[in-house]
Amino acid sequence: MVLLGTLVDALLIIVGTIIGRFLQGIPDKMKEAVMQVIGLSVILMGIQMGIKSNNFIIVIVSLVIGTLLGEWIDLDLQLNRFGRWIESKISKKGDNGDIAQAFITSTLIFAIGSMSILGALDSGLRNDHSVLVTKGIIDGFTAILLASTLGIGVILGAVSVFIYEGVIAVFAGQISRFVPADVLDTFVQQLTATGGAMIIAIGLSMMGLAKIRIANMLPAILIVALIVTLMHFF
Repeated sequence: MVLLGTLVDALLIIVGTIIGRFLQGIPDKMKEAVMQVIGLSVILMGIQMGIKSNNFIIVIVSLVIGTLLGEWIDLDLQLNRFGRWIESKISKKGDNGDIAQAFITSTLIFAIGSMSILGALDSGLRNDHSVLVTKGIIDGFTAILLASTLGIGVILGAVSVFIYEGVIAVFAGQISRFVPADVLDTFVQQLTATGGAMIIAIGLSMMGLAKIRIANMLPAILIVALIVTLMHFF
């Protein structure tokens, strides 16, 4: 079953969110401390991802052009509107926090990263789900902490993960037929580093150290793919 790993990842996020929802009664001081620790951990994860690149020019150019494109489209605003629409269908507020904020934050944390791409590719190409199952365990614990501070909206991150990883897994066979192995390896490497920068931005925002419209950085992923492709052919 090509979507087994994706399904496990999404289900563990849902379970973690439900558990975290029942931990919302903890004092605000403890919640703030937990959020600070999560933010710090996210930054460390971002740094680890960021140093994977052997060509930081690609990362810098991708982030700059991608962010300019994101600001022009204003993806942050569009995602917030989508989150607000979902919020209006569910409730005006989550038990502890804004559903739109929880949706965006959890989606970026769970979906961006090399494990999502590599795990989905392994599921699609080799029917090996070990990477995504491992990621699901990590995501489950992260969901507990996020849901305890951001609320039930974190569960929407499971939907984003299922769609994102599922699409990659389903089309992985087709990707391998048309994309040379060395190009795919380079893309994953540079995407990991670029995603690491976004993860660091998420951590800084979670710790309240900076207000960054992280969603507007997402087009950098497409720019990475474009640059890697151009480098291969030219």
